[in-house]
Amino acid sequence: LLDPCARAISGWDVYDRGLATGDHDNSAHCLKAVVTERDHFDFNSHPRPRHDWRETVIYELHPGGFSRDLSSPASPEHRGTFLGLIDALPYLQSLGITAIELLPSMAFDPADAPDGRQNYWGYSPLSWFAPHHGYVCGDEPLAGRQQLRQLVAACHDHGLEVFVDVVYNHTTEGSSQGPCLSWRGFADRLYYHQSADGIYQDVSGCGNSIAANHPLAVQLIIESMRCWALELGIDGFRFDLGAALTRGAGLTPLDQPPLFEAMESDPELADIKLVGEPWDCGGLYRLADFPAQRVGTWNGRFRDDLRRFWKGDDNTSWAMAQRLIASPDLYGGEPAAAGKSIHFVTAHDGFTLNDLVSYNGKHNLANGEDNRDGDSHNNSWNHGVEGPSTDPAIKTLRQRQMRNMLCTLLLSAG
Repeated sequence: LLDPCARAISGWDVYDRGLATGDHDNSAHCLKAVVTERDHFDFNSHPRPRHDWRETVIYELHPGGFSRDLSSPASPEHRGTFLGLIDALPYLQSLGITAIELLPSMAFDPADAPDGRQNYWGYSPLSWFAPHHGYVCGDEPLAGRQQLRQLVAACHDHGLEVFVDVVYNHTTEGSSQGPCLSWRGFADRLYYHQSADGIYQDVSGCGNSIAANHPLAVQLIIESMRCWALELGIDGFRFDLGAALTRGAGLTPLDQPPLFEAMESDPELADIKLVGEPWDCGGLYRLADFPAQRVGTWNGRFRDDLRRFWKGDDNTSWAMAQRLIASPDLYGGEPAAAGKSIHFVTAHDGFTLNDLVSYNGKHNLANGEDNRDGDSHNNSWNHGVEGPSTDPAIKTLRQRQMRNMLCTLLLSAG
């Protein structure tokens, strides 16, 4: 079993996910924790930028994919890694953003995917402490901590904060038929939501759901956040399926979830920015009433109403006006306070901005999932042709519509 608090991991060259089920000995093919120092990030040399929420513009990116393209300024040996992002910082700074948000950067299992495929996105954590080895140059287990610190230091030197997308709502161990890698082997009934007869309760859509408000899970998640904030220098966290983290025993939604109470009362996390998805896969949606004082929530209503407005749907002007002034209709008649309503048009889920103006429906066929994956409710418009077009008028209109949506996003109060 892998230590849930492991800050570095070895054994990727011999690891076999398929051997982590059943009662046979897989010690020759398992991952092992590496003992590390817990020294803090050098904030004296690279202080946090501490941008006010009213000035914050977040740029979401994939730590591996962003610098992998040949057009990237990263040196060939650094492409697809944390270090590869450093070479792109002048470009990112020139955009006027104040923060980058790294998609999941904690260690995940590339083999947690359908047969013959690789897990690219990382929403299947294997560790909440160790940086993902696939974004690291070289095979040295401790290099992940060192190179992520280098990236954060360079970002701070460029005036950029660094957020990380964290998946505390489930793990790579999957359903009860999945592999036994870490949490399951230590305390299965404590870490995972289960019914009285031991049936897994799943609001993550991934086979299991962490009982995030059990004292054991609260302690582990808070320690993970301290590790990334104090040891690695991270400035903010974005909680994937944040609403799932507000559920208690029996999946009951809590108005005072112990996890967020512990988070917001921890003096070592007092200056860390917190953002959450206000929904989960069990139907819970807590946008304006998310039960945490400091957590800003992704405003899905802003995304949907903006898309419908620029698509030309009927009866969308009033809703768009509300979104532009921080959604007072959703926040008790008053505009949302700075940092409470996080506005976006597109993100890693679903369509890109170009997809939004190029397709009426999704076409996720190349990954072998038969177009089942991804949301079918995209409020998109192809402007007359499904997919790429050589028509100058259509290309011009699509470009204009993308600028319209981006401009609306940047001018909105949120």
